[in-house]
Amino acid sequence: MISNNYKMQLKKEAKHFDNLLGQDTKIENIVRSITEEQNVFASLELINELGILVRRSNLPKIKEHQEKMVELLYQYLGSKEIDELYQNLKEVSNIPLKDLLNELYGFVGLENVKHQVQNLISFNKIQKLRIDNGLKKSDKTLHLAFLGNPGTGKTSVARIIGKMYKSIGCLSKGHFIEVSRTDLIAEYQGQTAIKVKKLINRAKGGVLFIDEAYSITENDHSDSYGRECLTELTKALEDYRDDLVVIVAGYTKPMEQFFNSNPGLKSRFNNFILFHDYSLNELVDIFKYLCEDNKYDADEETMERVKEWLLCKLDQKVENFSNGRLVRNLFDDIITNQAIRLSNQNNISKEDLKILIESDIPQIE
Repeated sequence: MISNNYKMQLKKEAKHFDNLLGQDTKIENIVRSITEEQNVFASLELINELGILVRRSNLPKIKEHQEKMVELLYQYLGSKEIDELYQNLKEVSNIPLKDLLNELYGFVGLENVKHQVQNLISFNKIQKLRIDNGLKKSDKTLHLAFLGNPGTGKTSVARIIGKMYKSIGCLSKGHFIEVSRTDLIAEYQGQTAIKVKKLINRAKGGVLFIDEAYSITENDHSDSYGRECLTELTKALEDYRDDLVVIVAGYTKPMEQFFNSNPGLKSRFNNFILFHDYSLNELVDIFKYLCEDNKYDADEETMERVKEWLLCKLDQKVENFSNGRLVRNLFDDIITNQAIRLSNQNNISKEDLKILIESDIPQIE
């Protein structure tokens, strides 16, 4: 009810603002896009447009009306959502493709993934040039499926792909929105489609990343809410294929069931990328990167002990091994143990704060 109240106030203030400036329904139309079409990116357009109009006008109290509209907008959508939009767009603003490729190739391992992504970018770069030169482009969509266990870099690669597509002109914004089943499925029948449409509108121009996508259909086709979600999602895959990338991700076998749950779903995804588990040496390299990035040092004996710890976990390897996530958890445990050790020490030097020793490494369970 509170949101509806702000919605009505926002629409009323938009009409008042247009009347005040003696213009047509310019501001009203932008507000309508926000409130009726669930286009949250129009909120940034509204803030920008209000700023332009205020700078051009010398009407009394025009600044007060602008501030009131912006306040109502933040109350209606929530300041966190608007601030995240600004941050997302800021992160992908005009980053050269060369820099993004360097970032991709800086990831540990993932050699087959890097090769496939490089080929995808090359292919779509040429397709964009064909469009610009009035030639027909391929019917292949930009949508992707990432298959593999947790902690293998799927989310990191998905983020960078949006920026890459923005840099070559295939996406207008290149921002990244990550969702799961709870973000897509509503509590009541008929509300899921509305929820999905809102997320699609937020993602247009960028990447919508659906992690553990198979959870949408986890109830063996009896989940009517899941079917409602997939129906709306499948429609969006086609309707917005020219300025939206949907990336679905999850374990390999459950993802096969996901694609079989809706006729036509699999045909919308032209590229399937397999993320292999990391090798022992790659896991050690991830640990070294975490140390370097966080300004910690580990000598050879400590690194050898870390390697033994990781090798033991690889030998115990259970289904759905967590890969890089396992290394990050190990790193967090080690620096916690270092902190406990140092807290009982007097005259702690800068070097002491950096050094990790064998006793900081947890016991292997």
